[in-house]
Amino acid sequence: MGRSVSGGRIGALSVAGILAGTVLVGCGNDGGDTAGPAKGSATPKSPGAREPGTQAVRSAYDRTAEEDTARVTLKVRTSDGGTSVTANGKGSVDLDDGDSVMTVTAEGQRMEQRVIDQVLYQKPPAGQAPGGKPWIKIDLEKVAARQGADGQSVNDPARSAALAKAIDDKDVTNKGSAEIGGVATTRYRVTVDVAQLPNGARLSKQLGPTLPMDIWLDDEGRIRRQQVDMTVQAPSAPKNDTGAKTATEPRKVTVRTVLEFSDFGTELEADAPPARQVTDMTDEAVKQGGTQA
Repeated sequence: MGRSVSGGRIGALSVAGILAGTVLVGCGNDGGDTAGPAKGSATPKSPGAREPGTQAVRSAYDRTAEEDTARVTLKVRTSDGGTSVTANGKGSVDLDDGDSVMTVTAEGQRMEQRVIDQVLYQKPPAGQAPGGKPWIKIDLEKVAARQGADGQSVNDPARSAALAKAIDDKDVTNKGSAEIGGVATTRYRVTVDVAQLPNGARLSKQLGPTLPMDIWLDDEGRIRRQQVDMTVQAPSAPKNDTGAKTATEPRKVTVRTVLEFSDFGTELEADAPPARQVTDMTDEAVKQGGTQA
């Protein structure tokens, strides 16, 4: 196809999922493994992506991006103060440039969602979008830049170069075989050194020193499932009318994002909605810290 291949855009879909769980339905307590049980006991062992574990994980994003497109399912559970909200998505993604088209369901409501050139478009249920227009948009790159992330999202720790720098052999554990969508895979548990990521000092304050991630690779070294767990310190309680802080303790918000890829090479048509139908919510996303998760 004549275009350069890079795994760096895959994480954009994760960003979209996080925003679906926070901007649309708000924050909600974690209730177990949202990825669901993997059929590991009777599954033939995958060849371990044909590489030792650390190298397999480091190269997985480029290997997956080489397939150009895939069908994807997404599950995001956002937990806050004893309650949780789950958003589920299903659609297709361009694994090279991050464009995607999917349908997201949360709290019984369904919406369309697209990511085009790093801009997130969402079409909430009728009458729920602000501005009197059917679509809203959030420029993910602008939000990241305004939050000092230099265009790299917090939920994109898996950029190939950054991940290669942030992990070594002690950070990768082979957790055995599992079947994902009928495909034999090898599951790796990865502990990402947050300080080694771009903007690591800032991210460490938000996420702590390490970021846990599980990744399931098929025998071609491609990602079949990825699970990222994050705990983010919510903003401190605002001051009351007397100028003193309220007694409310700072909250910790946890977010689990699970992506599954299948049907590599599927057709994808991703177009931005007409500008006259869109309300720009980028500034609101910055104020809410919508991508700090």
